Amino acid sequence: MWVISEFGFFSVVGKPGDRETVMLTVRARVKADLEALRKTCLPTLGPIGISCTIDYRYRAKATRVEVAAAMAQAVQNIGYDNFKSKVKKQQGAPRAEVYGLVWEDLLALQR
Repeated sequence: MWVISEFGFFSVVGKPGDRETVMLTVRARVKADLEALRKTCLPTLGPIGISCTIDYRYRAKATRVEVAAAMAQAVQNIGYDNFKSKVKKQQGAPRAEVYGLVWEDLLALQR
């Protein structure tokens, strides 16, 4: 599952080792995104691992229940009426521009 929020972009997956446990792996392209996730709504997020040889450089683990609660908390925290404007204010114009490109690409699904 991809999650694009005002505080970061994440890919949440159940890796093979996670399937035998109650864990999920939360991946990010930017370490600060995982740090913001921890600060904002997932304080139990595990240590952030780093690898330069995989597609998502930064990864951490949390239980399925904790990730689900964090996503619910993120929804409860929404206080903006325009997502892209909030991203620009919180993370800056370069990040908002990248998200805008994703928005444009996904518009193709509507056509």
